[in-house]
This record gives sequence, structure tokens and C-alpha cells, in this order.
Amino acid sequence: MRRPPAPTREAATIEIVAEQAGVSSKTVSRVINNERGVRTETRERVLAAIEKLDYQPNLAARGLAGARSFLIGLFYDNPGDYLSEFQTGAVQRCRESNLHLMVEPLEAADPELARKVSTLIRQLRLEGVILLPPLSDLSEVRATLAEAGIPAVHIAPMHRQDDAPSVDTDDRAAAQQLTNELIERGHRRIGFMLGRAGHRATEQRYLGFADAMQAHGLAVDPRLVQTGNFEFADGLECARRILSSAERPTAIFASNDDMGAAAVCVARQMDIALPQQLSIVGFDDAPVATMIWPQLSTVRQPVRSMGRVAADLIIQHKPHRRGWPQPMPRPHLDLQVILRGSIAAAPADTP
Repeated sequence: MRRPPAPTREAATIEIVAEQAGVSSKTVSRVINNERGVRTETRERVLAAIEKLDYQPNLAARGLAGARSFLIGLFYDNPGDYLSEFQTGAVQRCRESNLHLMVEPLEAADPELARKVSTLIRQLRLEGVILLPPLSDLSEVRATLAEAGIPAVHIAPMHRQDDAPSVDTDDRAAAQQLTNELIERGHRRIGFMLGRAGHRATEQRYLGFADAMQAHGLAVDPRLVQTGNFEFADGLECARRILSSAERPTAIFASNDDMGAAAVCVARQMDIALPQQLSIVGFDDAPVATMIWPQLSTVRQPVRSMGRVAADLIIQHKPHRRGWPQPMPRPHLDLQVILRGSIAAAPADTP
């Protein structure tokens, strides 16, 4: 004989949570949205009721009731480790305030870029957008968002905007510091692998390298400065050009770790001993930096923290309600030079 089905538990509503916690529905909503002005004791009581009742806020209903979507957009051009880390930090911060992050790929060179951005923000009703480089520097993207009244946070822009906040790091200073590490170990002839043209990181990291060389009275050989576009595949050809020079360098500074890994690969193919005959350093401290041998000396970027901070700017300052606070928020996060086995003293016969 079959047993009758167990009675289903009625889904909790915001009113039921309010009754359980002894507060108003509006107070429950403020706690769910992580708004300020709720006493700690009250907040804890509401959270306990939410957990006990297994209350799941209805995102669509919240949006209809408050004319909000509870969605923040993250627009990017280049997928990879940077995006993954950044997204993790942004998602964590959004979840704390019961918001959702919509990650959308866009091509910076797309002639239809502005139209596609306009379509996205119209369909998704985004409350704010985070722009990763190089999108953070494109005037057509900024103009489209501004026209729609969508606040945007720019990540590592080449040029700061007076009407928009940005989150960045001092890549130039970190690149100078890492180049100094090579020079202090006796390296005088140093190659440099450039990233993608028009990218702020490409410019700033090269400038930091050039700053260090100039400060020590060392000339930069233009034949040893080649472009690898931040890609492993392009980095292979870039490294071959540098290492095929008649006067081979004793060190290479790669603008990111993917290109640094490519330089390690090419050096192995050319039977160049690492790091005895050639030191190689990178930038970003991506997972690949510790997956190769020798492990790559590099600069650690707080990418996950940058994601959290960018999302927090939109969530906490609520520009969709009252505009950005003044002075314009422009958080600046610290970088850290990480020395590993890929760096060593220059060969004894170095001039």
C-alpha cells in the first residue's frame, strides 16, 4: 500500500519573516538589501528568521515592487585568469547584498559596440556597470551608458573620467621595482615583451621598465622590445624575436605571466639554461606563474579585491539614487613583487 505524499511546506513570504522577527516587512526588505540604518540586534533577528524559515527572496518580484532589477553588469573584452579572479570578487560582494552579476562579453573593435551596449542595458535594466579594460577607455561605451543614466565604474582606465569612479593599481611603480630587481642582480641587457596596443597596462608597465633603466643609466635596445599582445601564442613568436638577437639579453621582462610562460618555453627550445643564462619575470601572478619551472617571478595584482571594490562602489554609493559622492571615489590598490626561481644573477661574462 502506497503511503500518501508528505505535505509540502508552504514557501515563506516576506510577511511571514517579518512576523517571525517581530518587525515590519519594510525592515526585512532593508536587511535583505543590506541597507544601512538597521540596528545590529534587529538585523540579527531578521537574519535568524530568514534562515529558520528558509526564505528565498523573489528577484523578479523585488524588481517589480521597487522598479529595480538588482543586477550589476560586468562588461569585458578579454577572457582569461584576470576576468575569472575579478568576477569572483565582484560576485562575492553582490551576493552579500542579494544582487546578481551579469557578465557580458563585448569586442572593443566591434563597429556595433555602442548599439550592443544599448541593447544590453535596455533588456537587463542594469543598476550599474563595471567596465574592464580596454572597454573602460572607449568613449562610445561611456557615452551610451551616460545617455541611459547607468552609472559605471572604470577599471584601470588609461584616462580617468571626471564624472566616473575608477579602480586601479600603480603598475608603473611595480614594474620599476621588478626591473630594479633584475638590475641589482647585474643584468644590463634586458628584453621587454609588450602587451596589447592601446591597453593601459601595456603603457604603464613599459614606462616602469624604462624608468628603472634610465635611473641606472642603461639604454633600452629597441630590438629587444617586441609585442606579444598579452597572449601565450603571440608571446612565443615575441620571445623568439628577442632571443634570436645577435646580442642576446640576459633577462626578459614579460608584461604578463602568459607571455612570461611563453618565454620560458622558447628558452627551453633554444637550450638556454634558466635562470643561469636567462632570467625571466612576468606580471599578474596568474596560476601559470607557479605551473611552470622555474616558477615565475612576477607582480601580484589584487584582482579579486578589485572586483569586490568595484561592485561595492555601485552598491554602497547607490549612484542610481543620488549620484556619485564627491570627491569622486578612486580606490588605489597595492601590488606586491613576488620573487621566485626564474630570476638569478646575470651570467659572469656579462659586460
